[in-house]
Amino acid sequence: MGKRAASAAQTRGRMLAAARELFCARGYASTSMQAIAGEAGVAVQTVYFTFENKRAILKELLDVGVAGDDEPVATLDRPWVAEALAAPPTTLLRLLSSNYAATHERVAGLLDAVRSAAATDPEIAGMWRVNIAQRHTVLAVFTGALAAKRALRPGLDPLRAADVALAVLAPESYRLLTGDRGWTGEEWADLSAGVLIDTLLADGN
Repeated sequence: MGKRAASAAQTRGRMLAAARELFCARGYASTSMQAIAGEAGVAVQTVYFTFENKRAILKELLDVGVAGDDEPVATLDRPWVAEALAAPPTTLLRLLSSNYAATHERVAGLLDAVRSAAATDPEIAGMWRVNIAQRHTVLAVFTGALAAKRALRPGLDPLRAADVALAVLAPESYRLLTGDRGWTGEEWADLSAGVLIDTLLADGN
């Protein structure tokens, strides 16, 4: 990478970090492009030129935060997913919960900002709905794997099981316990895994 490209990447990183801090601290609606520019130490025109609008910044922060990096690899193509899907049912749910804890550590604050802004901003409301749908789609792959292993509780179909997992592994639960009640991410993951094991799995699994 040349000096010019490296400088541009560094500036982009500062703007993203500034936006993340402001979104989490002030909320999405109360954060302006001017405020992001000031926090990042750049001209506001630079922020607009790089990202076009505030919504694009938020989307990029969420995409990178959920993935854990900026590599163009879908969630279901990540190595940990293959490892979890091949594991015994209880191990699958423990790996799933641990990964969600790590993901929430990166993005739960941003998702708070999205959820709050969704009440008054139709475009952000759409982003929130997409986020929920994407989480459910991923979870349905895991509950489908449990069904294929004949591990689901009798009478529980994979989509209903994914609904349960969506509620148990919600970012709101993570923020409540780790933010308001002082739990560690590991403690939240242990609780979530235990609830999912007790709720979703047939006896003996």
